[in-house]
Amino acid sequence: MTKNLNQRPSVGVMMSYGTGRFLMEFLTGAYGIMAFFFYEKEMGLPTIYPTIATIIYSIWNAVNDPLIGWITGKKPVLAQYGKRLFWIVLGLILASLAFLLIFMVPETLHENKVAVFIWMVVAICLYDASYSIWEVNYQGVFPDKFRSQDVRRKTAVTSTAFGSVGIALGAVLPPMFYHYGDTGSYITAALVIAVIGVIGSMLIIPGVMQRNEAPAAPEEEMGFVDSLKSTVRHREFLILATMLFLYQSACICMTGSVNYVVNGVLGLPAKASTPIFAAMLIGALISVIIWSRVAKKLDNNFLMLIITNFFMAAAAFPMLFCRTQLAFSIFMFLWGFGFGGCWTFIAPAMADVVDSIVLKERKRNEGMIMGVRAFFMRLSYASQGIVFWLCHSLTGYDNAAPSMQAPLAQWGITAHIGLVPSLFFLAAALLLLITKPIPADKARANRKALKELGL
Repeated sequence: MTKNLNQRPSVGVMMSYGTGRFLMEFLTGAYGIMAFFFYEKEMGLPTIYPTIATIIYSIWNAVNDPLIGWITGKKPVLAQYGKRLFWIVLGLILASLAFLLIFMVPETLHENKVAVFIWMVVAICLYDASYSIWEVNYQGVFPDKFRSQDVRRKTAVTSTAFGSVGIALGAVLPPMFYHYGDTGSYITAALVIAVIGVIGSMLIIPGVMQRNEAPAAPEEEMGFVDSLKSTVRHREFLILATMLFLYQSACICMTGSVNYVVNGVLGLPAKASTPIFAAMLIGALISVIIWSRVAKKLDNNFLMLIITNFFMAAAAFPMLFCRTQLAFSIFMFLWGFGFGGCWTFIAPAMADVVDSIVLKERKRNEGMIMGVRAFFMRLSYASQGIVFWLCHSLTGYDNAAPSMQAPLAQWGITAHIGLVPSLFFLAAALLLLITKPIPADKARANRKALKELGL
């Protein structure tokens, strides 16, 4: 006999599911602050090289994410524990190992820029494929396992707290192990991250296991092209996916800029990034309580995304003018406050979109939906590469300089931590404000209709 689909999950289950959010943000945060900086600054590649690598990575994403979502959705393994559990655990372990590979550039290649570039492309694409296997399936669990709005909100709040810790720890922990000018120390930092990823793959199991909690019916048998068309033709999905691209582009630029700020603007060692990221973490954790109370009154996931994106735009812009560690810490705290709120409502808003699509299609196709969503999210790495390349090229950034950059190059760095992210957040907020993808009353009606249909 199956459980009531609207039954509130235990605290342990919600915390286990939140472990996945922690790992998403932990790995994404660590990758964002380390990868581009490592290859441009530490390996000495001209900025255009890692930029091209991230563009190739994004093109790979265009096929990789939707295809993996489609394949894993049709090929359940150990289905008695939920059709996604096996893929989540396998993908997490592989992604952890692939993350380590990114920084293990053989010393024999260090003087060959083309060889280092090729290593970067292959390594980050392997990492992305592994990451997609688990992340696409993890995202697909949420709308199917957690059905009511109340359960979704409570689970999302728990996940946001875990995710906030993840993105901060992904930024704070690595600098404790790597040092500017020492490429080998980055391998040590990556090893620590890989170990945490493997441990997390075990802790996540109770939160994503779906035995006796949801209908066991498989997703509709559809070809890859038909399944892809079925997903991208929905207006509400394309709007939210575009908003997520803008939001993630801003976040990746900000977190990826901190090493450049610490090294090139402040002239401090890597550990000096810790107070800056700690401030962001404190802001995010505090915000979860406040935003969740506001959300209960408004009961509108998309309105909350609009409010928090405007808030983040306002918090990011002043960093264009910051030149001290304290100033950066203050505005990172404020950005973290908005970030915690935004991240709280992304999963419930995505669940509202999935509900709408399922109701229209009369079938579940979360694998493809989350695969295309993942593509839009990780397309942001191409944004980061292009933004950094433009800012560095236009302001004369010198990757051979041991520490502080010239004043004009410092403006380029603060532009890609402050000005550009602010514009991304502003665009995301305006997009949702103008298009109004799913009104709150429509979202409630969709959930009621799905319950009546048994979907």
